[in-house]
Amino acid sequence: MSSTPSQRPLAEIAREWGRIGCIGFGGPPAHIALFRQLCVTEQGWLSDEQFERAIAATNLLPGPASTQLAIYLAWRLRGTKGAVVGGLGFVLPGLVLILALSALFLANSPPAWIRGAGMGAGAAVAPVAIGAGLGVALPLWRRSSDARMRISAYALVGALAAATAGSWLVLVLLACGAIELAWRGLARDIAGLHSWPLLAAVADPGGTGALVWTSLKVGALAFGGGFVIVPLMQTDAVSTYHWMTHGQFLNAVALGQVTPGPVTHTVTAVGYAAGGVPAALLASLVAFAPSFSFILLGANRFERLLVNQRVVAFLAGAAPAAAGAIIGSAIPLTGALGESWQYVVLAAAAIALLLLRRGVVLTLLGAGTIGAVAGLLGAPIQH
Repeated sequence: MSSTPSQRPLAEIAREWGRIGCIGFGGPPAHIALFRQLCVTEQGWLSDEQFERAIAATNLLPGPASTQLAIYLAWRLRGTKGAVVGGLGFVLPGLVLILALSALFLANSPPAWIRGAGMGAGAAVAPVAIGAGLGVALPLWRRSSDARMRISAYALVGALAAATAGSWLVLVLLACGAIELAWRGLARDIAGLHSWPLLAAVADPGGTGALVWTSLKVGALAFGGGFVIVPLMQTDAVSTYHWMTHGQFLNAVALGQVTPGPVTHTVTAVGYAAGGVPAALLASLVAFAPSFSFILLGANRFERLLVNQRVVAFLAGAAPAAAGAIIGSAIPLTGALGESWQYVVLAAAAIALLLLRRGVVLTLLGAGTIGAVAGLLGAPIQH
């Protein structure tokens, strides 16, 4: 696959990537389908093989894969300028919307129906986490029949870490990747490679430093899909730094799911709770900076990622651990529910998502509507 950028007009990239940023509800599967339709089917800018290899390369990177795919595809069409314009076009619509919704749902005294809507949507988040985790884990398990025992073990370790020791989850993901490297006989300088996350994880910078580190974990150390940001953030946001209550964190996760663009926008709501609009913008900048950096600095080398045994081996350990962490996050997410009627909504959402295969956005909107009605009818609502 040629990695030489073409010269499409920047205005065209801004228009098309901005359009997808506005209508891209439903997470990475929806984003990939929209970009495939644009770049392969409608415009013919890339062949099917080129598009598939772009997906494969960006999936080997930590951080939000669909965001990196959007940036990389724009890079293919116009180089560095295209990557910046396309990436911003994809990210900014959802960022603006989630900022507005954060101000509404995370206000000190929102109306009862708003609080109810947040509690209803929040009650559906745990089944969403289970579905997202299974969506990552099952393909890995099916694809690697010779490594199923190790994949299962990594997933179990990740689930336990998310459920009991969220603040150390980054180290667990890195350790699982390192173990797989060692298992394949490819380990080399592991301690040197990962010492800086260890130092950052055990430090407690507080204030802005804490928000920067939490956001950096989301953008640079999230292996295994966008939803892994939930267990990476939950302990920091709720238990360690007390930026949010459990209920507010559930609201933030739900907002990240129902807004267009990448799920990573959840970090914007966390930043808003930590320090208003300036902190929200800082959190977003830090979380998305690695995605832009990976593409702008390394797009020419993407082909090497696909054949780099160390990269593939590390991800073979870290990705199933991340999938397990996503599933394990359902335990503290469920524990955050405070009213009995929320468990009814949770059960209904689980049936809709896991048995009836309804869409995430539709399910969350339905759960939010039920919560809003409950609030209007006088059901117990948390303040």
